[in-house]
Amino acid sequence: MTSTVQPAKTARPTPRPGRWLALCVLVLAVLLVAVDATVLGLATPYISEDLHPSGTQLLWIGDVYSFVIAGLLVSMGSLGDRIGRKRILLCGATAFGAVSVLNAYATTPELMILARALLGVAGATLMPATLALIRNLFHDPRERSLAVGIWGATASAGTAVGPIVGGFLLEHFWWGSVFLINLPVMAVLVLVGIRTLPESRNPNPGPWDLASVLLSLVGMIGVVYAVKEAATHGFSWPTLAAGLLGAGALYGFVRRQLTMPAPLLDMRLFRHRGFSGAVLADLLTVLGMSGLVFFLSQYLQLVQDRRPFEAGLAELPAAVGAVVAGLLAGRAARRFSVRSVVSAGLAAVGLSLAVLTCLGQSTGYPVLGAALLVVGAGAGLSFTVTADVILSSVPKEQAGAASAVSETAYELGAALGIALLGSIVTAVYSGFRGPAGTPPGAHESLGAAVEASAQLPPSTAEPLLDAARDAFVHGLHLAAGAGAAVLLGTAAAAWFLLKGQNLENPENPENPENPENPENPENAE
Repeated sequence: MTSTVQPAKTARPTPRPGRWLALCVLVLAVLLVAVDATVLGLATPYISEDLHPSGTQLLWIGDVYSFVIAGLLVSMGSLGDRIGRKRILLCGATAFGAVSVLNAYATTPELMILARALLGVAGATLMPATLALIRNLFHDPRERSLAVGIWGATASAGTAVGPIVGGFLLEHFWWGSVFLINLPVMAVLVLVGIRTLPESRNPNPGPWDLASVLLSLVGMIGVVYAVKEAATHGFSWPTLAAGLLGAGALYGFVRRQLTMPAPLLDMRLFRHRGFSGAVLADLLTVLGMSGLVFFLSQYLQLVQDRRPFEAGLAELPAAVGAVVAGLLAGRAARRFSVRSVVSAGLAAVGLSLAVLTCLGQSTGYPVLGAALLVVGAGAGLSFTVTADVILSSVPKEQAGAASAVSETAYELGAALGIALLGSIVTAVYSGFRGPAGTPPGAHESLGAAVEASAQLPPSTAEPLLDAARDAFVHGLHLAAGAGAAVLLGTAAAAWFLLKGQNLENPENPENPENPENPENPENAE
């Protein structure tokens, strides 16, 4: 007798009401962090004129925010999993707004360094919490992909809007205004977030291990500091000691996590090929693009003589490409496959960087604008899909820690990229041959050469500027070529590492698109 009992179907969770309004709150935090990361560079000359920091103090004002944020991302992501992601996001947003006031009204270099460090502590709570809350707000994989696309598009838009907004404020107000714009945004985020954001946490989190927090903090700060110092000043014994201390602390952190019953970061996440492949792709992509991102504004302003506001507008195509591609990335990954979209996006960035090896001092904007548009689109496709893969690869309970690993990959990739590719540009530039009477300081940076030329007679100033700009552009060619090689290699690696990955929920074993399910077509021999 044939049984009439049908196998139970897995019911899809009921969509959470108000989830799209909650997403609007989350992207406010993302927008603010992205804008804040870009406006300081514009404000630095004004801060130097007002606070008179030494060269070392000025470096710390610029770098301490990224040092602290890199060191605390994993710890804050794990803390959010334990005490609640809504709670840590709202507390972090409140602290971010309060510390922004301290930044705006700092009266000494030491106070400014402290304020930037505290801003890094608050900033470390925001990005992992926003991604983790998206993981818990959107249970439907297709909606989650769109939400992650909007999240990524907002980050890209903030990076482009930052120089434009900062340039406008600095032309009309004092330098502290670039920090005070955080206050109304954070006020809206907190007030609306209290009512719209759901609370979520790991139901069985275990204790928050302070020894692991310390090891993570010391390890990341040590490594990032050593990389940046080596890029700026070359290798020295203190730099080497900081790097070895950081590497040792990270080794101790990994060993401790493997022996703890409830680790701060579950290292078994890296056994998931999709998770590891997506994290590695993010790290190498940021590394390869860092040369372009770091030196492009100098090229536009110091080589092509564009004003800061005009230079900010010139970089806009990259943000436009990233926004559009980010919104379409999830649909494209389902239409084709995760690995094809990520690999194609990375290959597009690599080829565009290869095109930029042909830049000259007088290259027309259409070539540069088109290349930036493709770079933005390729990066938008890749980053959006890899973020979705990372979120889909882990249980909801560990979403905060997983998101923090993703953000840490960005920070570490940027530090390594600026160190490695930046050293190429610096080494090529510093060796240029200027005319007789060239001041020694002109070899330190293109900005120093431009300043020095203003004090020299035209017969010396013009040849000096031509030689310095030629050397800088040649260094930029080599950095773009190295970045192109990294991106094309990463595209090939992503094709293999992301085989069989998809944007559906891998926790559901009956999902036919699950990479663990033998019915998934990509797993067929």
